Amino acid sequence: MARACSIGGVPAAWEPSGALPRPRELAALGTVACLYPAQPGGELAGWCRAHRAVARSVMDSDGLQASLDFHDGGGGCCWRLFLLPDSDFLAWERLASRLPAAAPPAAAGIADRLWRGLAGRLGTPRWQCSVLRLDVSNPGPGFAGHALLSASLATVSDLGAAMAERIARQHAAGNAAQVHECCCERAARVSPPAVGAARHRATPPPDRQSATRIPS
Repeated sequence: MARACSIGGVPAAWEPSGALPRPRELAALGTVACLYPAQPGGELAGWCRAHRAVARSVMDSDGLQASLDFHDGGGGCCWRLFLLPDSDFLAWERLASRLPAAAPPAAAGIADRLWRGLAGRLGTPRWQCSVLRLDVSNPGPGFAGHALLSASLATVSDLGAAMAERIARQHAAGNAAQVHECCCERAARVSPPAVGAARHRATPPPDRQSATRIPS
C-alpha cells in the first residue's frame, strides 16, 4: 500500500520503501515519544523524508531504551520513535522484530557524552521532542488505497512523562525542559476518571492531518 503524509495541510502520496513500517503499524504502537528535526515542517516531516527504518535497543544506567530510527535517502537519521510505558508493547515487539537491527553505537565515555549534551544545548538544537499518538486516516478523493499518517499530542502517565523528558534531555532536544511540563498540563485537563482512557486516545487537534507542536 502506498503511504501519504500531510505537508501544509495538503496530502501528498508516494510509494513506500519495503524497509518502512506501514502507517497502520505505527498507529498500533499507541503513545510514543517522537524526536523530529528542529526545523520547519513539524513532527511528521521526518516520516515524509524516511526511506528505511531500523530497530534499536540500548541498555544504559536508566534501563532499556528502545527506539525505531528512520533514515532519509542520504543515510541520515531524520525521525525517531521511542517506546514509553504507555505504548503498546506487543505491537512494538511485532514491528521491531521484522525491522533490521541498528548497528551498535560506538562506545563513548562519560566526558564525551557530557560534551555532546553541552554542545547541543549551546548550539542550534538538532531535535525537538513530542509525546504523540499516531493515527491513520483517508487522505480523501484521488488518493484511494493510500494511508495518511497523522498525529496529535497525547496524555501519558507520570512515568511516561518522566521517561520522555529523559529521552529529550539525553538527545539535547531544544524543548527538553518543556516536555514533562506539557505532559503534566494535558493530564491536569483530564478529569481523574478519564485519565486511564486518555492514555489510549489522542486529543484531536484542530487539523487531524498534522501534529500539534510543543512550543520551542
